[in-house]
Order: sequence, then structure tokens, then C-alpha cells
Amino acid sequence: MSFVLPLLDWYEVNARDLPWRSCQTPYRIWISEIMLQKTQVDTVIPYFERWMDRFPDIATLATAEIGEVLSIWEGLGYYRRAHNLHKAARKLVLEGQGELPQTPEELIRLPGIGPYTTAAIASIAFGADVAAVDGNIRRVFSRLFNVDVPARSTDGEKIIGSLAEQFLPSGKAGIYNQALMDLGAMICTPKDPACDHCPIAQECLAKQLGLQTSRPVASPRKKVPHLTVTAAVIWRDDQVLLAKRH
Repeated sequence: MSFVLPLLDWYEVNARDLPWRSCQTPYRIWISEIMLQKTQVDTVIPYFERWMDRFPDIATLATAEIGEVLSIWEGLGYYRRAHNLHKAARKLVLEGQGELPQTPEELIRLPGIGPYTTAAIASIAFGADVAAVDGNIRRVFSRLFNVDVPARSTDGEKIIGSLAEQFLPSGKAGIYNQALMDLGAMICTPKDPACDHCPIAQECLAKQLGLQTSRPVASPRKKVPHLTVTAAVIWRDDQVLLAKRH
């Protein structure tokens, strides 16, 4: 399958203009990837710019009080991300590094950095040949190879991860990962994918079969339990009985 070169050519012309790409440093890439966890790009941009104005580097972040860090983060949600950024910055400074480590093995030891974030930072910031698989990339590969098992299942994750690694072009992992992310965000969208504008549509097995809107396969929904609950309010005169839950 020869989708990689057309994908990279498309990305060179159509890459999204994002503030963490205009000036790519390991620190900026790290902050952007943490902010983008469970958060839309358009929401992140003003927070990222505000963060960089106040905390332009690891040392500045490490010496800040957590209250100020949370204040800058306020409104972005999932506040544990901000706590972990602060913890990681202090850890790096205390250990005498002051800079992000360059290998995936070291990156993943930092607070708040999981497998995807590790791969994204390692490939984009340091050129490591590792594939990153986020929701956009998972969707692209599910359609491109017509993966017929739930994308978020153990088997689905294994298949898609293996495919992402298999086609990774040596020395170009950062561009490859970002191109797949942008394709998923701009063209291969969850609903109504713009297949007519897709640079790799001719290679897409799901499109050939007319199944692109059925991929990725969703995981079965968990049954919502039905519970019968009895409640009572007990009061005497103007007093109400309260029971503390343990």
C-alpha cells in the first residue's frame, strides 16, 4: 500500500497552522500534547498562548506556585493535567536536567505522560521512529485498512498500532504522525468524511467497500444497570436526620 508519500505531500501543503508548530521546541510540544488530551484544538490555542506567555520554559514552570499554574489553566478542565505538568517540571529541575529527556523510556516516567503522549513527543520533538496513535489516527487506520473489530478493543488497538508502526517512514515519524492527525481532523472526520478530498482515498479499503461511515467499529455499549432505590426524609420539628456515607 503506497499511501505514505501522498499523505506526506498533502501534509506539506495543508498542515494546520498551529502555534506549537510555528516554533517547535520539546517544551512547547510537551505542553501542547498535554493540553490536547481530551480537548479540542480550537479550545486549546488561547490557553497555550497564555501559558507560554507566563511559563515560557521548564524552569519558570518549576518555580511557579501551583496556585498560579492552576489559575492559568482555569477553564481548560481535567486539572490533574496541570498538576502533573507542574510535578514533572519540578522533577526535571530537581534531578538537574531542566530539559525533557529524549527517549520514550525516560519520557514515560514523567507524571502525566502515557504511551500516546510519549510517542508524540519523542517523534515530533526528537525524531524518534515511533508511531503515535490518537483518536484521529485510530479512525484513519480503521478506514484505510477496513479494521472490522472495535478500534478501542484490545485486538483493535493491537492491529492499528501494528499498522501504524509497519508503515512508519524511517526518519520522518514526526511528520508522519502529524500528517495522520491532521488528515483525521480535517478530512477523515467522524461523521461525513470528505473522501472526495482525501489524498489517500484510492488506497482506502473501507471506501472501496462503502463502509467508511461504519468504521471505526464502536465498542459494544455497556448495559446501564437498573436499580430500585428507596429514600426517606426523617425529621422532627425543625430538625432533619442526616446520615454520613462511608
